[in-house]
Amino acid sequence: MPAFTPWSAERATEIIASEAGREGALLPILHALQAAFGYIDRAAEPLIADALNLSRAEVHGVVTFYHDFRSEPAGKHVLRLCRAEACQAAGGDALVDHAERRLGTPIGTTTPGGDVTLEAVYCLGLCALGPSAMLDGRVVARLDAAGLDALLDEAGP
Repeated sequence: MPAFTPWSAERATEIIASEAGREGALLPILHALQAAFGYIDRAAEPLIADALNLSRAEVHGVVTFYHDFRSEPAGKHVLRLCRAEACQAAGGDALVDHAERRLGTPIGTTTPGGDVTLEAVYCLGLCALGPSAMLDGRVVARLDAAGLDALLDEAGP
């Protein structure tokens, strides 16, 4: 995982200003903030709203609508398990159960020590090779419990 800058309103304001002149600037701003900080702090929402002449509700609605935007920092590693129908049919539900038991945390949360964030993703485009997952941006297909354990061992929780 890349190293992120600690949240700062000053740095966020610079990022927002650098992207605000673009057409359809909201999504580029959100992506740039997440790339810089690893998440989109709630304190950024009014800054964005003011810069783009949007309501805070509009900005918040976009942040919360897209699953890729985080509202808090992720763990050192991010494990995304595909929850789409093809992967579920190939054993994806059992992998989620296995991951939750192994990590001691439900999907959608981060382990208490901050080592792994376990997330659901709805299709990685490997429907014929499911179940699939993504660890820190690297896609893995035809995953089973042993393969999942190997990924988690690699992540080091």
